[in-house]
Amino acid sequence: MARLAVLIHGMWGTSDVWRNWRPFLEARGWQTLASSLRHHDAPPDAPPPALGTTSLHDYVADLEASLQALPEKPVVIGHSMGGLIALLLCAKGLARAGVLLTPAPPASVIGIRPSNLLAFLRIQATWAWWRKPHRATLDEALAYTFNTADPRDGTEIHASFVHESGRALFEIALPWLDAGKAAAVDPRRVTVPLLFVATEKDQLTPPGVVRRAARRFAHVSDYAEYKQQGHWVLGQPGWDRVAQETVAWLDAKVG
Repeated sequence: MARLAVLIHGMWGTSDVWRNWRPFLEARGWQTLASSLRHHDAPPDAPPPALGTTSLHDYVADLEASLQALPEKPVVIGHSMGGLIALLLCAKGLARAGVLLTPAPPASVIGIRPSNLLAFLRIQATWAWWRKPHRATLDEALAYTFNTADPRDGTEIHASFVHESGRALFEIALPWLDAGKAAAVDPRRVTVPLLFVATEKDQLTPPGVVRRAARRFAHVSDYAEYKQQGHWVLGQPGWDRVAQETVAWLDAKVG
């Protein structure tokens, strides 16, 4: 069976956020596929109007079609919002295993904490934010996404950030108000191994939130937490240790 990993980026990202992980995985015998989510190929300063009302359901449907076209089931590795999307794909039986890196929580886990309330306060203070595209400012990104990364690296990566869907943020942040239940995952539908990765200094998905999510899927999940690390496990100092231990976990679970 092919060793194929599909990489799913998070909010404001594109496939470029995997610039460190792709060569790392490929040097260790994994083929990788990474694409940008719907409407995420637009320039940072020109978000498509349709992005604002794009749902998690839309992101999942696009990836479901891509995964079904593959000759064999891959593993899915998702970061932040991409971690939740990876979980939703695992619940559909589309992957051999899922690695959820500092993932946004499913609907059954209330993820609101003071740090992420502050991170999204400006965005959510805008009327009708739930149907508008939004983008983190540089100051917000450095404080909440890149708080344990080199500020120069954070500034460079932020420059490539695109806008994100207000609808998707609403579905993650306020799942009890979402009639479409886009972030809902029935643990009984997940039968493949999951690795939940949390970090001590994560301001967006604090470790307590990730830990609670892992417990919801205890029948298939393993949990790892990294000291002195923040949300940006894709490139901050120490990212390679997370990647190495992810590869070791995958080798043990799916060969």
